[in-house]
Amino acid sequence: MESKLANPAPLGLMGFGMTTILLNIHNAGFFPISSMILAMGFFYGGIAQVIAGVMEFKKGNTFGTTAFTSYGLFWLTLVALIVMPKMGLAEPTPHAFMGWYLLLWGIFTLFMFVGTLKGNKVLQFIFFSLTVLFFLLALRDFTGSHFIGTIAGWEGIVCGASAFYLAMAEVINEQYGRTVLPIGE
Repeated sequence: MESKLANPAPLGLMGFGMTTILLNIHNAGFFPISSMILAMGFFYGGIAQVIAGVMEFKKGNTFGTTAFTSYGLFWLTLVALIVMPKMGLAEPTPHAFMGWYLLLWGIFTLFMFVGTLKGNKVLQFIFFSLTVLFFLLALRDFTGSHFIGTIAGWEGIVCGASAFYLAMAEVINEQYGRTVLPIGE
């Protein structure tokens, strides 16, 4: 008896995409960080991506496991970095030190981008734009530049939207059994 497993990537991509769009609408200066962004980061950006990563493990996809689990845990740590000081559980992290956190995530993402070069063009764009986003956010925190933060916000909206698109392309293309939304294979 052959078992066909569902594709967990759309779940992980939507968790990443929607949460990234919302956080970067904040970074672009449209509204302050709120419980809505934190809840999305914890549940959909964090937990849903970790679940998708575990499901990718079951399918034998090392790249998907590493990406979704890592970025899910990124969202959980980011929420913790924001919430723990407000709860009196830790001191706020200085901006320059947050720059190092974001820089390391940028380096990790750059290596993951190399792994996408055998994949579709939309996936390549997601990881390239995410690499740029992490480096811009790190630069913002190292310099304190509001302008760089605003640029990062707009770039992050594009990055998140590209993940949203790929998630929906994978769902719709599978449903219809043909390419409805192209992904550049």
